[in-house]
Amino acid sequence: MAKIDKSQYTKSEWQRIKQARRLAKKAARHQKEFNQTIIRKPIEPKVNGSTAFVVGNGTSRFPIQLEKLKSIGKIYGCNALYREFTPDYLIAVDTRMVIEISKQGYQLQHPVYTNPNRSYQKIEGLNLFNPSKGWSSGPTAMWLASQHTYDTIYILGFDYKGLDKGRMVNNMYADTLNYKKTSDRATFYGNWLKQTTITLNEYPKINYIRVIDRDGFIPKELVNIKNMKHIYVDEFMQIHNLT
Repeated sequence: MAKIDKSQYTKSEWQRIKQARRLAKKAARHQKEFNQTIIRKPIEPKVNGSTAFVVGNGTSRFPIQLEKLKSIGKIYGCNALYREFTPDYLIAVDTRMVIEISKQGYQLQHPVYTNPNRSYQKIEGLNLFNPSKGWSSGPTAMWLASQHTYDTIYILGFDYKGLDKGRMVNNMYADTLNYKKTSDRATFYGNWLKQTTITLNEYPKINYIRVIDRDGFIPKELVNIKNMKHIYVDEFMQIHNLT
């Protein structure tokens, strides 16, 4: 904004000019923030058949070789998964994780979805939800896959409950950058579960299959859901010839 010589104006005129300039700056700032919320790449329809895989980072998915799933369907991954595997879509909503991902330049080569945030409004290449989804990464990934209208969506690593009878952190990347330690207490899964059930209800025609350990936890809210069933990891691996 150009500099103005206030000596050319009376005191009252200068006050009005200052107020107008403040409002103009505020409007420009709001417009910039609004522009940041637009998804730069449109949500795509299903591309690779009728099956997709949503990959959370619960430890139950440890035996599953994700690379072998790429020929079967699209893969939606979360957060630090990018460190060791490249999903078709990466979803991260934690600010520290998004900054970590952007420092690697990963989002310039691969689709990364997140919510608008001032901390990374200058970062290029992110796909920003408009409006902000406001959910955790796993449920957001499940919702995004559902937006792409597959017939069947497998859900991996959505363990909900912590390790050691639910007390301790359950995450593949515990003890690494931007994650809790294995000695930390588990986060209560209530919000994750609520967000999951919202998507289940929103997309009743999609078949959701949650893959769990033999002793895996099934919340009561996910029992007797018409469009969701549970199978064990070894059954999943057998179905898809991963053994």
